[in-house]
Amino acid sequence: MSQTAPHSVGAVRPQRIRFEDPLALASGAELAGYELVYETYGTLNARRSNAVLICHALNASHHVAGWYADQPDNVGWWDNMVGPGKPVDTNRFFVIGVNNLGSCFGSTGPMSENPLTGRRYGPDFPVVTVEDWVHAQARLADALGIERFAAVMGGSLGGMQALAWSILYPDRVAHCLTIASTPKLSAQNIAFNEVARRAIITDPEFHGGRFYEHGVVPRRGLQVARMIGHITYQSDDTMAERFGRALKRGDYGFSFDVEFEIESYLRYQAEKFSAYFDANTYLLITRALDYFDPSLNCGGDLAAALAPATADFFVASFTTDWRFSPQRSREIVQALLRNRCDVSYAEIEAPHGHDAFLLDDAQYHALVRAYFDRIAARVAAAEAPDAASGASGASGAAGGAAGGTPGASDAPAAASTAGAA
Repeated sequence: MSQTAPHSVGAVRPQRIRFEDPLALASGAELAGYELVYETYGTLNARRSNAVLICHALNASHHVAGWYADQPDNVGWWDNMVGPGKPVDTNRFFVIGVNNLGSCFGSTGPMSENPLTGRRYGPDFPVVTVEDWVHAQARLADALGIERFAAVMGGSLGGMQALAWSILYPDRVAHCLTIASTPKLSAQNIAFNEVARRAIITDPEFHGGRFYEHGVVPRRGLQVARMIGHITYQSDDTMAERFGRALKRGDYGFSFDVEFEIESYLRYQAEKFSAYFDANTYLLITRALDYFDPSLNCGGDLAAALAPATADFFVASFTTDWRFSPQRSREIVQALLRNRCDVSYAEIEAPHGHDAFLLDDAQYHALVRAYFDRIAARVAAAEAPDAASGASGASGAAGGAAGGTPGASDAPAAASTAGAA
């Protein structure tokens, strides 16, 4: 990555913050003392009103944009979306990416030391939910002095977190952007997750989740899990166009080795994934996906579940996304309209399936840019009521933590997680 790459936040530095107050979890368990790793980009304005929280999906992390000085090829997973002059413009917004609890990219999770035993948590790490993540993120916002976000934004599982923010902390979210997401998983989606989990759990090297102590990794299980996920993130058209029935060696080999190009691609992606992702984390995050259902305690009434929300909403889906189809986004929109919320909805024609929310699509990016222009105008109007309506917010370079964050320290860089969904 060139140090002079245009429209990039440039070299960034992850930060770590520790919280000593126990975090009560939805399961009834309690996490006593934990750390969150995060990155920030841009400058927080004087009123602290231009902050945007980016929530990550399954195998992504806090590393949203930019690159690391010692790892120039490790580019943030949403670098095409976040940066100076990009749809989420860091010349106008202070953007935060945070690694969720239970992840394997620095925040407290199964790979962390359990203070009660002196060994890694492994399977003893408590099951966490989307709502638990949001409560932890709210504590980070408190530490950064942010009372209200200009926007909370996420795609896929990140979109679920954004939706949860609007319900749990309605006074702290001005705008909620949920992209390629769903109000709850279908039976089919839960089934995909269960097959992936079984592949991991039944791997002989899983050892009940204590594989760390055996010096092994359940690679085969992780690889199968990743292949299942990767198939569901792609559209049939994309696979057909990219691979079709192309053969590796031009003719059938009459074996069970790799013969088709699509097989080679899946194995490559799976092997890469198993080299950096943690098996216990995969179990935790897919279960959090399964459990997310705001309407559960409202008799299945999503509008009732969303009743506390006061934010304005941007909801987007992609026509070829069959993992979280447009129908699921329309359910969110319909529930919000029943509540007379301000909603902007886009159903975008894109050939790439679920992964479209991560990719460069001119129409998609133009819509997000236009919505953030609207947010920026509101922030500017509040910042300087007498200024012209076109005034922009404060600009700034990429940064690490907000200055003077209590308890914050440098954190190790996250592994590259491009292609997260």
